[in-house]
Amino acid sequence: MLAFQPAAQAANPLEMNFWLSGPHYDGNVPGCESALDTISSRFSAKEGEFWNSGLQITGFANVREVAFRPWASNTIPRRFCSASAMLSDGHARQVHYSIIEDGGFAGYGPDVEWCVTGLDRNWAYNPACKAARP
Repeated sequence: MLAFQPAAQAANPLEMNFWLSGPHYDGNVPGCESALDTISSRFSAKEGEFWNSGLQITGFANVREVAFRPWASNTIPRRFCSASAMLSDGHARQVHYSIIEDGGFAGYGPDVEWCVTGLDRNWAYNPACKAARP
C-alpha cells in the first residue's frame, strides 16, 4: 500500500517565500551574571516541589563564560557559563548553564538551562551535568 503513495513534493517558490523568512538571531545574549537569580529561584522551586527538599543556593562565586556560540554560526545563539554555587547545606557545587537567545516563553526573551553537579536528581544532564556544557 505504501508503494502506491505519491512522492513527497518540495515546497514551491510561493511556499518558500511567503511568511517563511526564518529566524533572525542577533547574537544579543545577556552576560553570565544575568542568569544567577533565575537559577537560584528555579533551583529552590525544583527542590521544594519535586524533591521535598529545603535546599537553596545562597550565593555564587567564580562566574565565568565557557563558550559563546560554540557550534555553527547559524544555530540559536547560546552563552555557556559555569559558576561555583554555595548551598544552604554548606557544600559548594559547580553549576553549568547556558543562556539562550529567544528561548523564553513563545520565543520571547532569553531563557536559561542549568544543572547543579551532584543534584541532577532526574538525570536530565547526566553524567555530572555533561549535557549542560558545550
